[in-house]
Amino acid sequence: MTSTQPNPLRNVWYQISQASWPWRITWLYLALFLFLPIAALVLKAITLNPQEIWRIATDPVALSTYNVTFVTALAAGTINGFAGLIIAWVLVRYEFPGKRLLDAAIDLPFALPTAVAGLTLSTIYSTSGWVGGFLEPFGLRVSFTRLGVLVAMIFISLPFVVRAVQPVLQALEVEMEEAAWSMGANRWQTFCRVILPPLMPAVLTGVAMGFSRAVGEYGSVVLIAGNIPFQDLIAPVLIIQRLEQFDYAGATVIGTVLLLISLAVLLVINLIQARGRRMYG
Repeated sequence: MTSTQPNPLRNVWYQISQASWPWRITWLYLALFLFLPIAALVLKAITLNPQEIWRIATDPVALSTYNVTFVTALAAGTINGFAGLIIAWVLVRYEFPGKRLLDAAIDLPFALPTAVAGLTLSTIYSTSGWVGGFLEPFGLRVSFTRLGVLVAMIFISLPFVVRAVQPVLQALEVEMEEAAWSMGANRWQTFCRVILPPLMPAVLTGVAMGFSRAVGEYGSVVLIAGNIPFQDLIAPVLIIQRLEQFDYAGATVIGTVLLLISLAVLLVINLIQARGRRMYG
């Protein structure tokens, strides 16, 4: 006897086959370049037994890399959230010589190869570099420390916040600020109660994108960090080290943990962002 129960997978495929071409292209593109690679990563990781997966994922060196990677990336995103907002404010609200040049320079981390960025940062912030030599007498070392990892992550993730905030700031009505001033509010009160709330979803968007970029960064970090376990070794470098040892399953386990933690953090940020949009439109 043939089953009369509907097949969910067949129904989904039928709906996709009956959809318009843009819808089909969207699903095909996402399947090839997003869903399949993620599925391959997870499937390779689960070829190991659960005990082995847990052992690799909770190895002391791996736990240390999670701390360095995610905590430093969150710190870089938070710093860029403040600095990027100020930079976007200056670029939108002020006119000064060289403004267009500065605006174009913000996108430099997008175009600059990460290896070149790492080499440049490690040179500038070394003990004999322009900035590192100035900080050395104060006992601050940047290159080949965890602080260097933070500097590299700040450098490569700053444009995300600036570019996310700029268009929203340009769309804000100056009349709202003038109305607040006419009602007796000072500049600080106007900024905190009138300007900042509508900007927060854009700031969080930039922070989330910058955080994601910083978590996966390898080229610039590997050159400015000492890559020493329990000090400044990041998870992407640990994955490369396991691949060099032909431990492909172990590398995919670390990669899967990074994927799950990143998704969880991004989900929280997106929930906060969605709440802000509901509150402030």
